[in-house]
Amino acid sequence: MKQTLANLQTQALSELNAACDAKALEELRVKYLGKKGEITAVLRQMGGLPADERPVIGALANTVREEIEAALAVRSAAIEAAALTERLLREKLDVTIPGTPVSVGHRHPMSIVLDEAKDIFVGMGFSIAEGPEIEFATYNFDKLNTLPGHPARDMTDTFYITDDVLLRTQTSPVQVRVMESQKPPIRIISPGRVYRKDEVDATHSPMFHQIEGLVVDKGITMGDLKGTLNALVHKLYGAETNTRFRPHHFPFTEPSCEVDVQCFVCGGSGCRVCKGEGWIELLGAGMVHPKVLAGVGIDPEEYSGFAFGIGLERMTMLRFGIDDMRLLYENDMRFLGQF
Repeated sequence: MKQTLANLQTQALSELNAACDAKALEELRVKYLGKKGEITAVLRQMGGLPADERPVIGALANTVREEIEAALAVRSAAIEAAALTERLLREKLDVTIPGTPVSVGHRHPMSIVLDEAKDIFVGMGFSIAEGPEIEFATYNFDKLNTLPGHPARDMTDTFYITDDVLLRTQTSPVQVRVMESQKPPIRIISPGRVYRKDEVDATHSPMFHQIEGLVVDKGITMGDLKGTLNALVHKLYGAETNTRFRPHHFPFTEPSCEVDVQCFVCGGSGCRVCKGEGWIELLGAGMVHPKVLAGVGIDPEEYSGFAFGIGLERMTMLRFGIDDMRLLYENDMRFLGQF
């Protein structure tokens, strides 16, 4: 039996050294070390041995088993190492080959101008307020002194969802909500999307963006409004930029004005962008109407304020010399890539 175990050991070690993959190793493990393997078969014959030989044969069988297990582990590690080496050679990369370029996105031109405007206003002490785009007519019109019968409330001018719910036509309702929840002094801007039934052309769109501002405090005058807006325009477009303040009428401001900038395409001589006028309307503004202040619980005898609403698209067109608003919405990468 000793010779049988010695022969098993020699045969097993030889076959293990010749095994070339993990599957062959597993088959050899089962063949020699499994429950029905060669060594187990030898141990089952120990019952026919004399009592004094059994411990010797048992110890020898354990030694042979340990030798086979050790050889199995060594060969398994060698096969794994060889497989890893082969895989690394097969999958190796040439790091000197240029990689695939990854395009990095950038901000939309309107986002660039909006961020610049925010920085300017925050630098002047303004905070940023937001409100819902789906608004009640009460906030969009009534609380802004735009009474029933005003043309702005017509179905031809405004997108209504119900008789009292609509897509806001301006971000002015945010001003009302702020005044209802915050007492003076107030100094905020409210940027966001607004909706009107405008025909699409070079300077109009049914969906566009506004930056509205509101200041309410004691002693606020038209001079403060003009100084604030001129500071904005000069910081955005340069100190040489010309502005024009024209008297106008808005229900929620009194007195009111519209502010124009000289056409950036024709320099004031007249073209299709400015419709031959030489000026482009940039925003509407004015002193907050006393009725609006009183409607939100602010005493117009003690406080005054100014408000303005700027078209972000027109600001962007002026900032970058764009002559057609539609370019901002068409998602043409040939155009957007310039910014």
